[in-house]
Amino acid sequence: MKKLILLLLILPLISTGQNHIDYDKLYPKDDIIIKNHNYWTSKYYPERILEFKKNPITKGGIVFLGNSITEGGEDWGERIKMQDVSNRGISGDITDGVLERLEEIIFYKPKIVFILIGHNDLWSLRIKSGVPSIEYIEKNILKIVESINIGSPETLVYVQSILPTRHFTVDGYFENSINEINSFLKQKQNKFNFIFIDLHSFFVDYEGFLKKNLTTDGGHLNENGYALWSRIIKDILNNINE
Repeated sequence: MKKLILLLLILPLISTGQNHIDYDKLYPKDDIIIKNHNYWTSKYYPERILEFKKNPITKGGIVFLGNSITEGGEDWGERIKMQDVSNRGISGDITDGVLERLEEIIFYKPKIVFILIGHNDLWSLRIKSGVPSIEYIEKNILKIVESINIGSPETLVYVQSILPTRHFTVDGYFENSINEINSFLKQKQNKFNFIFIDLHSFFVDYEGFLKKNLTTDGGHLNENGYALWSRIIKDILNNINE
């Protein structure tokens, strides 16, 4: 009888210990140094991570993952008229930064993740501030996809094409690089188990640049741009639910 009583007293302690989760480990540490981040992003990144900790992803929800273009969409739930939608955009972020913050997504196992990343990587490559090559960016995007597929195999992963820009260069660097990465991703979607979304075709003008009526500064979107993007995503979600 004494052994039974002792066992009953111990079991809750064992159970509590096994179920304890250190939620802080789902997020990068405050003092983390992300390879190839510029100075501004290195300061802003931890601030944004702190916001994520206060508002974690909803299990089985929808996640928008990316940089300032994604963050600028603000309330994506309102935009696409869905509940349990999380904005995981960080201004200035690059593929290296996204790779360091996937544990939260893997743990909460969202139904869908929409990824849009790579624009800041191309800037870094252009000014020789860390990112070494186009191939490096492509491989990192595939690593992001693979990490989610392995850690949360039921999650539908959508990789959105890098958007065009109005930042002109004589050698056509941005147009050519964006097209190269987008073509690569489109070719790899079946092998790496993700769905490619060609946003680029909706946003590009006849000269190969981001349409003037969709941008605030040549690189970021205005409300017209977000409205167009939201309509594209809503159409995709409607097709899933049919």
